[in-house]
Amino acid sequence: MVGVRQFDESEMLDKALAVFWQQGYSNTTMQDLAAATGVQRGSLYNAYGDKESLFLRVFDLYKERYVGQMKDALNKAELRSALRQFFVFAIKSMTTGMPSRGCLSTKTALGTEDLEEPIRCAIRELIDDIEAAVRERFSRPDAVGRLRVDPQQAAALVVTMTRGLVVMERVYRNEKRLRATADGLVSLLLK
Repeated sequence: MVGVRQFDESEMLDKALAVFWQQGYSNTTMQDLAAATGVQRGSLYNAYGDKESLFLRVFDLYKERYVGQMKDALNKAELRSALRQFFVFAIKSMTTGMPSRGCLSTKTALGTEDLEEPIRCAIRELIDDIEAAVRERFSRPDAVGRLRVDPQQAAALVVTMTRGLVVMERVYRNEKRLRATADGLVSLLLK
C-alpha cells in the first residue's frame, strides 16, 4: 500500500547504523544502505528523502544509545573508577568489529571537507552532551577537591582525549595502548 512502510523500521535503522558506522557517512551510498538493510533504494528515498536525512535519523538513535551507556559508565560511586569505566566503554565502542568500526561521529566529521551544517550540528550536539555528562560527574560532591583543574576544563580534556583515541585506534589498532593512554589522563586529572 502506498504510504505504508513495508519494513521493520527499527531493524532497518539498526542495519543502516552499522553501515554508516563501519564505512563512514561520506563513503556510504544509498545502494550500500539498500543492500545492507534489504530495503529497496526507492523505499528508502520515499521514507527518508535522502542519505543525509536517513543518516540524521540513524545518528539520533546512535546518540541516544551512546550517551545513555556513557552516563551509566560514569555513574560509578568512586570518581577514578567512573572515569576508567567511561574510557573502557569509549574504547570498546570504537574497537568493536573486524575491522574495528571506529567512532561514528569522528569518522563522519573527518570524512569530508564540506560537511553539511545539519550533520555538523548533530555531531556538535553529541559532543556537547558527552561533555555536559562528564562535567556533571566532575561536579558531584565526591569529585570536589579531587580534580587538578576545574570541572569544565577537565570535561573538555576528557572529550578531546576521546576524539584523539579514535585517531590512535585507527593508526595503531592496539586496545592496550588506548587504555594506557586513558589511564594516564585519569592520573593527570585526579589528585
